Amino acid sequence: MSLAHIDSARSIQNYRPELTLAPAPTPAAPRIRAVPDGTQARGFVLYVGIDEAKAAAAGTSLHRIVEELKKLTQAIAPSAETHAAVALAPEGAGGRDVDVVRLALQDPAALAKHRNTPEDADRAPGGVVVDISRKRVILDNETAALTYKEFELLQYLVLREGRTIERAELISKLWDADSEEDAPNERTIDVHVRRLRSKLGRYEDIVRTVRGVGYRFDRHADVSIRQASTPSPDRF
Repeated sequence: MSLAHIDSARSIQNYRPELTLAPAPTPAAPRIRAVPDGTQARGFVLYVGIDEAKAAAAGTSLHRIVEELKKLTQAIAPSAETHAAVALAPEGAGGRDVDVVRLALQDPAALAKHRNTPEDADRAPGGVVVDISRKRVILDNETAALTYKEFELLQYLVLREGRTIERAELISKLWDADSEEDAPNERTIDVHVRRLRSKLGRYEDIVRTVRGVGYRFDRHADVSIRQASTPSPDRF
């Protein structure tokens, strides 16, 4: 056999046909579950649960986190528009940060879950529960029979924890000048506070008198505050 035949046989033996693979089809973008047919997603909300102390411990701040997220969004999608809001809650309010944020910023799913919470979940071992979201006060697991105005008065003090509120401020904020209800004088405010305290029973001292000035609420070991669905006006 000639060398030419041998080389030809080797070439046939070593031949491996090249397989050309077709490019894999690009998968369709998954449909967002919460978007029903006939509607379209116009954006999204990312709830970030972190308070100022935790941000500082991580060497940053809420403002910086917001700015970095805005920059990232612009880098990924330059045409996107952004808007940020900070969620507020009374100092010492319990719960996970992200849950507080979702409730404060009116997340529908969080609000629905909160409204559907069984009453037994609200039961505490004792003490005072000021439930701002449901406009009620619970004393040792029993709902206190506060009037609307008495609850408003307590709520106003609670949301300004640690600050002495003058009687004149209570009158101007809690009694609408255009209302048919007569605005009280400063002595009448004292009567309202006295009635409120009588209904708080052994917890009456959570509303303190600052002689010659007004009233204040200070954090108390027996008091827990539940606040939800309070929109925050603060924006970055």
